[in-house]
Amino acid sequence: MRAPGAAEYVPTGADIADLRAAARACHGCDLYRHATQTVFGEGPASADVVMVGEQPGDHEDIDGHPFVGPAGRLLDRALAEAGIDRDRLYLTNVVKHFKFEERGKRRIHKQPGRTEIVACSPWFDAEIDAVRPQLVVCLGAVAAHAVLGPTFKITAERGETHTAERFSVIATVHPSAVLRAPDRTAAYADFVRDLRRVEAAIRGLRGNA
Repeated sequence: MRAPGAAEYVPTGADIADLRAAARACHGCDLYRHATQTVFGEGPASADVVMVGEQPGDHEDIDGHPFVGPAGRLLDRALAEAGIDRDRLYLTNVVKHFKFEERGKRRIHKQPGRTEIVACSPWFDAEIDAVRPQLVVCLGAVAAHAVLGPTFKITAERGETHTAERFSVIATVHPSAVLRAPDRTAAYADFVRDLRRVEAAIRGLRGNA
């Protein structure tokens, strides 16, 4: 049985447009069998900031665009409050297909497993190679572990700036976690606080450009 993985579908040295086109045909793991479509990253191909989440949700799977559901709308509001222009970000997910379980007529998000995350990682690596950001913002533990390693703790290190090989990294919670929080007002305020730290980092890197 062939080991799962997207590497054979990723064109070498491709730009974002070619990567997006190639990703539509990816069968690197079994998630494509039930998802509506691949949901690839979007934003300026030369963005200095990449924001990465876990996987597309139900709305994203149907629409074909990242961060367009309830969590995406909350993210838009928080970005605006923090003074960050979403149109200048490249937005993507670690996993490009929606993983879910059916409950009646509803499709409920199911966290991707390690095998699926590793299988899909060549797409994210290729996006980073094509965009070449100075800052990567991880939304949630799945994204943070993919970028910073499995020992990273969101609760202890959220909002802090870390240095990777080719870019800086700031991690915070996923906006869907804010929606699920028992005290949504407090969770949202903490999320905006983290994004204000992101905004300060963006000002710093653009000021040094």
